[in-house]
Amino acid sequence: MSFGPLNFQLYTSPTGSLICLIVWNINERFDPSLLETQLPAAGFTVSSTGGVARVEKYGCAAEFRRTSDGRYQMTVPPSVLINGQFARLWDAGYQKFLLADDGRKFPALASQLANLRRFNEELRATLGVPAYYNEALGSTCQITSYDRLKGRVGDVPDPIVGAKSPKGH
Repeated sequence: MSFGPLNFQLYTSPTGSLICLIVWNINERFDPSLLETQLPAAGFTVSSTGGVARVEKYGCAAEFRRTSDGRYQMTVPPSVLINGQFARLWDAGYQKFLLADDGRKFPALASQLANLRRFNEELRATLGVPAYYNEALGSTCQITSYDRLKGRVGDVPDPIVGAKSPKGH
């Protein structure tokens, strides 16, 4: 489903629960001058290799890829970086977590959520992408899947998204 610059993607997990990913409109294309001059002028660090541009600030990042028409398209939405890797924000119902690609989960700190929000707002403003009311209310998670009713799929959300605690926790 697509609603303006937001794209809602619904997936069914292996256990049958619904997972909703809320991301920027992945079809939108951006002029190279935005990434190459305006973002650095706004304080973002932009590194580009082989047509892939990584935009960073406040310990957060987003990734853009050059398309055949020479413009850039977002391929990784604004995310918190953990050890230089993108981490998806996951709302487990009782707490927000950061999910690494290998499935490890880390409790999301208030400072990380604040930085992600600030990064997202500044990136949108610089790129000229409007922010909508529901996004201004708080942190928007990339993954939300839980059910608070004991005995139903999702009552323990970790297995649904394949999360595991880091060693030593």
